[in-house]
Parts: sequence; C-alpha cells; structure tokens
Amino acid sequence: MIISPIEVKKSTMRRILAMCALLGICVLTPRAFAQISAPPETETPQPNAQPGSHPDSQTDTQQNSPQAPHTDEGAAIRVTSGLVHLVVTVTDRKRAFVTDLDEKDFKVSENGTPQEIRFFGRETDLPLRIALLLDTSNSIRPRLQFEQDAALDFLNRVIRRRKDMAFLMTFDNEPEVVQDYTDDLSLLTNAVRNQRAGGGTALNDAIYRASEKLSNPPLPAGPDPEVRRVVVVISDGDDNLSDHALSDAIESALRGEATIYAISTNTDWLSIDDASKPNKYHIEGGDKILQELSDETGGRTFFPYRIDDLAQSFLDIGTELRSQYFIAYSPTVPLSQGQYRKIDIDTDRKGLNVRARKGYYAAAPQAGPPPPPKKK
Repeated sequence: MIISPIEVKKSTMRRILAMCALLGICVLTPRAFAQISAPPETETPQPNAQPGSHPDSQTDTQQNSPQAPHTDEGAAIRVTSGLVHLVVTVTDRKRAFVTDLDEKDFKVSENGTPQEIRFFGRETDLPLRIALLLDTSNSIRPRLQFEQDAALDFLNRVIRRRKDMAFLMTFDNEPEVVQDYTDDLSLLTNAVRNQRAGGGTALNDAIYRASEKLSNPPLPAGPDPEVRRVVVVISDGDDNLSDHALSDAIESALRGEATIYAISTNTDWLSIDDASKPNKYHIEGGDKILQELSDETGGRTFFPYRIDDLAQSFLDIGTELRSQYFIAYSPTVPLSQGQYRKIDIDTDRKGLNVRARKGYYAAAPQAGPPPPPKKK
C-alpha cells in the first residue's frame, strides 16, 4: 500500500496531539498564541487644544504627530486642532522679498470661501529639516559633477550647526537614503562626493519617500518643536521608472507640509542676440515636471546655466526660507476624509506676488491606510 506524504503528515500530527493530551499539555496554533501573548489594545487619548495656545504645539490637519509611528507606506493622519498651516512667501516685481506685511494685508479663501486667519507670524528663523535629493541616474552622468557641486554649495550656504539638519537621498532605479539626518557638513560632503551615476530615474518615488521622511523629522529641544520642511531636488526631471505617479509625489509633499525647490540640470538653453546670455525660452519635458512640483507646494524652480550661476539661486533659497510668513486658519466647512481643498491667498498691496501651497488633503479624525500608488 502506498501512503501519500500528506497522509504521513496527518498521521504524525494525530500522534503528537494524542501524546500531548495524555500529558496534559495545551497545544496552541500560531494565531491563538499571538492572540494570547499580545498586549491588550488601549486607546491613546487625544490631547485637547487649549484656548489661545499657539498652533505649532498642536497636531494640525495635515501633519503627523511627532510621536506617531512612521512607515514607508505612509502614516495615518490624525486631526486634533483643525487648523490649516501655511508658509507664505511674498515678493515684489523685482523678486525682492517683502517682509513687512501684517495680518490685515492677507486674504485667505478655501474652495472659494473666505477664511478667518486665526494665527499670524513672521517665521524668519525656524530650524530647517532638509531633504536633499540627488539624481544619480544614467541620464545625468555627464552632469553629475555639476549636481555634486550644486548640492555642496547649497549645504554650505544654508545649514547652521546645531540648529538645521539635512539628509541625502539619491535616486536612480530606486531612491536610497545614503546619509540620514545630520548637521555635520563633513558627513554630508563625503556622502555627496561618493556618488556614481547609473540606472533609470525614479524621481516621483524619491519625492514620495522623502516627503514621508520629512513628516516625522528629529525635533529641536525646547518648548517650540516647530520646524520648516524643505525638499531640494537636483535633477533633469525625466522620470522613467517610478511606481508612483506625479500626483502621488505632490500629494505626499502636501501631506508632509514639505516645500519643494527644484534645480534643473538640463542644458537645452537658447542664445539669441547675445551668446554670452543664454536663457530658457521654453519650459518643456522634465523642466515642466520640476516646475509643477515646486508650484504646487509653494516653492520655486531654478535653471542655472553654469556652476557660477548657482550662487545666487542658493542664496535666494536660503534667504526665502528666512523671509516667510506663517498663517493658520480653521476651515469653515467640516473636514471630509481624503478631500482635496484648494487654497487661494492674496494681498491687497499692488504689485506683489504671493506664493504658498495651492491646497491640501483634508483628513477626518480616524484616517485609514493610504491608497496603493497609482501607476503612470
């Protein structure tokens, strides 16, 4: 008689169970064991907002609590204060920063409905948490030195020891954090210099993951844990390998309250009349992607022609980060899970340009897991 392997296993298991029963041993399946050994679930109480307190000490409608667990798949968003935070940049016609405006000079609307400003301030010296994204794909190989010089120039101009922190993420076939949060410029410099080019370009995935990491950064000690979250991406914008769509990348940045500054490494410049003064007469391809990322999140895109041209671009980024306004309002319409809400902010003063993120994704108090990434 031939006994199948399955019958042997069943017979062996019956003998083991019988022996356990005779000896008085309780046998548990893995699932039962997990249920018995797991600690009882407890509901974490939500802190109540105190009247008149500054919103920076509370969890807002988009930002994860610093104590919330973080995963690469995205963290659930809890709402306690019901406030929407905005970082606003104002420039004049000559692109000079305007820093003398008051609360009465601003008007905010959400989905076309005017909103009352609850908190206002000039946030000129907040600690920075910077995600530096370096394109190391094969398409960037001839310009990798350009990228490295650009990255180091920026870090040396902006990072303040024992106050600001940055992490370095490279991306080719996939994004990778090669230097975690630090204020040590020597560590960041070595990490930048050690990179080599090769592979595809997963730009959207890099923005998505960097924004998630920025949503739960190291916080400064003291009574005010607020920081400014910034993504600086140096790339040609030509994504050909991401699992996430451009809309996913933008949504992740908005949820993490990250402002994106993009520096283009494209060299498709035109010289008309004066060959010594090339210019970008048409924004196309990857440059349009970079510009959309920055426009939607309240940042800027730069198109430097030479390494020498980078100095003013990086100086502008550093100056802008310390020349902005903080505005918070409580939406007049109750929150609805996952709904995108358009924000318009303007000033009564003539001739000024106001920049801030263009909207946010509302979140109900009990947020579920994020949807799977949308394929391109």
